[in-house]
Amino acid sequence: MQNCQDSYSATFSSFPEIHSYHQDLSRHSLWTHCPINALHVEPLDRSSPLFPSLTDFAPGTSPDAVEDTVRHLGLAIRCGSNLYPVRETAYKSLLDRAKISGNGLTKLTKEELARVLNTFLRHFSSEALILVRDEKVSAVHSGDAADYSVLPIDDLLNTLQQKLDDRFPGNEFETGYSDHAVTSAAWCLPDQKEELIGAYTKLLAAHGKSAMASRLTPGVRFITSDTGIASAKVSALLLGGQHPIHIGSCIAVDHRHQTTVADFDRALDQLFAQFGESISRLQRLLEVELDYPVNAMTRVCKKLSMPKKAALEAIAMYEMTYGGGAATAHDIFLAMQEIPFIMKTSGAPESKLLSLEENMARALTLNWKEFDLAKAVEY
Repeated sequence: MQNCQDSYSATFSSFPEIHSYHQDLSRHSLWTHCPINALHVEPLDRSSPLFPSLTDFAPGTSPDAVEDTVRHLGLAIRCGSNLYPVRETAYKSLLDRAKISGNGLTKLTKEELARVLNTFLRHFSSEALILVRDEKVSAVHSGDAADYSVLPIDDLLNTLQQKLDDRFPGNEFETGYSDHAVTSAAWCLPDQKEELIGAYTKLLAAHGKSAMASRLTPGVRFITSDTGIASAKVSALLLGGQHPIHIGSCIAVDHRHQTTVADFDRALDQLFAQFGESISRLQRLLEVELDYPVNAMTRVCKKLSMPKKAALEAIAMYEMTYGGGAATAHDIFLAMQEIPFIMKTSGAPESKLLSLEENMARALTLNWKEFDLAKAVEY
């Protein structure tokens, strides 16, 4: 599979591997400014005159990049004298620059869509910041630094690794992932188990969950994106189960307001304190008794807009195993962890799983008693 293809992704088993990958990506990426009203969108489908004419595109554009774009977004964009295929990751930001939206756009032909975009783009004289990566336009951000600030992923990774080495010696790189939309990496912190989750594991043992307590290890996950779907953030994890348990965002730095990697570095100083707060919220769930746990789980999944099919499967699995009677909110939160596992086994993309886990962590902040009602609820 070629890097230019929209479906391209890569996994990494070591920090040097993911860091080197993003160093190379940074070297070969182009960030360029262009007036929005100078952008011109053209259809790129099999009937387009551009399809057989590779010479119309910017130097280095391969037939594979053009063919893949025809199969996906089906648009090209001219920035100055260069014409590039447009990646699906750029679609939302392109609509934002044109200040249009709506489901009706999906019903248009590529030619009609290009015409609509050009009609609106020509009315805006402000600048766009365009990311050209792996032969395609991957994002069309606002050119105002207050609206979008570039935070090179290789620099963010290096900063985080240095901070982890200083604060959490003995940290171990678990896994990394990158596609055209998002990059993530996870570290395990085995030497800080007692310090970070010792009180929590003792509570688990007191609730009859000694096996689980012995398996758990604290960890952190880093997520960022150059295409506008995520800030640069580091979140608390519990590792050791069949799927990592996301327990809340520790720190986050938005790609806005002229932020820099130095801002990310300073924010990381709060990592330990924020990790402790996430664990405290998780511990408090052990104290919340639920009389109608299946109903509560259904209502919480609905509240958090969990994927319906996977959520119903996880609810059914819990209903078969819990045996009736009361349960704690902690029990339900753990049962909900089946949802990302179900999604993963059914082939959901990594970016969707990361978003799902982050959304699920919001359950730690809910008032669970509000969902503990005798009346059943339709999902």
